[in-house]
Amino acid sequence: MTVTVVGVAGQSVPAGAEQALGTAGLVVGPRSLLAVHAGDARTVAVIGPLGESTVDEIAKAVSEGQDVVVLVPGDAGYFGCLRALRGRGLPVASLPSVTDLQRMAAMLKRPWDDITVVSARGRDFRPAVNICRARKAVAVLTAPSAGPAELARELVGWRRNLAVLEDVGGPAETLSIVDVTEAERRRWREPNLVLCLTSIDAVGHDEWIAGGQPVPPADGWALDESAFATRSGVGIAPEVRALALARLAPRPGALVWDVCAGSGALGIEAARLGAAVIAVERDSGLCVRIVANAGAHGVDVRLADGDPPEVLPSLPRPDSVFVASSRPDIVRACAGVGANRVVVLVPELDRLGHTRATLADAGYAVDGCQLSSSSLVALPGDTVGVAPASSTFLLWGSRK
Repeated sequence: MTVTVVGVAGQSVPAGAEQALGTAGLVVGPRSLLAVHAGDARTVAVIGPLGESTVDEIAKAVSEGQDVVVLVPGDAGYFGCLRALRGRGLPVASLPSVTDLQRMAAMLKRPWDDITVVSARGRDFRPAVNICRARKAVAVLTAPSAGPAELARELVGWRRNLAVLEDVGGPAETLSIVDVTEAERRRWREPNLVLCLTSIDAVGHDEWIAGGQPVPPADGWALDESAFATRSGVGIAPEVRALALARLAPRPGALVWDVCAGSGALGIEAARLGAAVIAVERDSGLCVRIVANAGAHGVDVRLADGDPPEVLPSLPRPDSVFVASSRPDIVRACAGVGANRVVVLVPELDRLGHTRATLADAGYAVDGCQLSSSSLVALPGDTVGVAPASSTFLLWGSRK
């Protein structure tokens, strides 16, 4: 006995599906597909991914000698049910169709090999949102309470357009292109699929790998200070930046705050490593440099200008926070937002104990170190010397 997974494109099924459906004792799938294709077989309607109880029922039918058909939109091997079925050791055959994402990209006349695909089905929505904040082209497999309106609400402050395919595969299937303001206030028919883009008209780059450029970038990280436009006295040495990034753990799906961002170098490096980033800076001249530096490095960093204690309460909750200031009220504000990791640059020895206590009182396990670095310099006569050392303290806290 076999579980045949049939991918449905619109209302069409691939070759071999009719025969499988004709001998099936049980057909599982969304109600809209069952109504068209199940015939007289016993049916089990599902919404979203196959739950454990549904897989139990499929396994029971197979053990009783029945053939089973599972109807899915598109290709069950792409964010579909094949993993759940094979994980039970069930005998599986797959008859795929074109995915809804492929069809949607074709409607937009857009290549889709550079699109990053994330799923909000049956899992935490925040990583999917953060990928949309970080990348230029993201497809979101939506779910109830994690659909176009909810996504748009989380993208306020980022320049994004949403292409929404609603009633996917149904008689009222419609493609709409809207900004986040309109997407948030509209009611969307389910099931739906979202393509989140910085530009509807852009067609992306011709890459060697699907899903957009991998991270970390080919030119590495902890870039030289010359890679960022700044002004004298503002900047973080690459060696300090390297350790701070290691403790922050920026990655796809995470949101990082770069507080008192200066030139934005730390946040830009976090964005180059795949994270969504908000840079907080009150100096208007440095804000201009942050925008220019982010553009020069091809990343999307949201700028929040103003004094951190006033600005931070309005921002979405981060996974990690870097604080380039030991000012007590700023450290206290950052320690209180509930991030998993907080890293604080402490140039002043007399503020070290107070900063450490603030992080500990907020529930963090605190560690840190003193960092001293001396750059090599070329000297006359083809020799090498060492520049005067610079020193600072770095504290980091991880949620207990």
